[in-house]
Amino acid sequence: MQSPYQLVAKGSYTLKNVRLETGFEYDNEEVIHTKTDLFSVEIENGKIKNISPNNPNSNAIDAKGKLMLPAFRDMHVHLDKTWYGLPWQTLSPKKKTVKDMIAYEQEIIPGLLKTSVERAGQLIDLLQGYGTNYARTHFNVDPTSGLQSLENLEKALDNKKDSFGAELVAFPQHGLYYTDSVPLLKEAVKLPQVGFIGGVDPLSIDGSIEKVLDVTVQLALDHHKGIDIHLHEVGESGMKTINYLIDKAVENPELQGKTFVSHAFALAHLSPKEAEEIAEKLAAAKVGIASSVPFSGKVMPIPTLKKYGVQVLIGNDNVQDYWSTFGSGNMLQKANLISELYGYRTEYQLSRALEFATQSIIPLNDKGEEQWPKTGDVADIVLVDASCSAEAVSRMSDVEALMNKGNLFWKE
Repeated sequence: MQSPYQLVAKGSYTLKNVRLETGFEYDNEEVIHTKTDLFSVEIENGKIKNISPNNPNSNAIDAKGKLMLPAFRDMHVHLDKTWYGLPWQTLSPKKKTVKDMIAYEQEIIPGLLKTSVERAGQLIDLLQGYGTNYARTHFNVDPTSGLQSLENLEKALDNKKDSFGAELVAFPQHGLYYTDSVPLLKEAVKLPQVGFIGGVDPLSIDGSIEKVLDVTVQLALDHHKGIDIHLHEVGESGMKTINYLIDKAVENPELQGKTFVSHAFALAHLSPKEAEEIAEKLAAAKVGIASSVPFSGKVMPIPTLKKYGVQVLIGNDNVQDYWSTFGSGNMLQKANLISELYGYRTEYQLSRALEFATQSIIPLNDKGEEQWPKTGDVADIVLVDASCSAEAVSRMSDVEALMNKGNLFWKE
């Protein structure tokens, strides 16, 4: 797939006929409609310089009445290893465990690395086509990959630097000790471009929750990095790992707001009371959850996590790769799916669900007051063929244009 966009403007310019949300319309206390109006929006030095009443007769770039929303952010994806761009393949029924997949990766990664720059670029194009301009992307650090996954990923990101940004997670997919990955993680954590370090299923892969998390936490503290642990384990070991990370964040305030559990599927097996108890602990320790939804017929307790103030990030995770073929790359689809799973059907609920695509930024606050965009905001924007946020989520509306730090790209 080639980039669906063409660069239209950068630097200083103005858009006219921009549709922005201005408030809610109520029937008694129930939101029944989202009010919008057309505006002119001035861009300068990668930020929103001014928002003014619409001037349809100006020579500004015509936004054609499209709805302006915050650009979307995919907060859990693996750009470094994908089948995307290769002929269609499905998963093998023989590879059922994480250790099965590790063995498989050890076989295929040398071949995949030969074309990973190009395929990562194609995957970025796919994400951008759906309005995403930023991702938290993991890259393998393991004896098979060395640091070549990082090197190739950085090349792909550099090729997209005007239209796409990312934060990088050094991810020992093959276990810290199951394969000899500790030296590589220690090397990667020193790099300034690496913001987070990860891990995977410490008990089932490496045989010890404490041993894995202790070394991960210490490396994060020593180098001022965040933590993002992939946790597929359920039951006692899954919950013990989550609680151990909570304890570490409480002991080390520097980790609070920078520590995440990805997947955290153990939470989907809890009773409502247990889910509330762990949500309260996660929120108090400022440990976030980076979730993919749904999985294996189980539904994560996202509303409970949000109720207690847990930071919940959403991503596509796998997009046509050998772990899963279901990731679409479309963050609006994720918001739509969450709405369907949790019964978010009203105008108000659907408008709130947009936060799962934008990672918390939405145009109107809970009272219907304008909160985005504001003068001085970074100009990370999409123009969507929808009348309001609720429609965009419900109908997974087409994205017509993407703006990254003021660089405007329009679909050809």
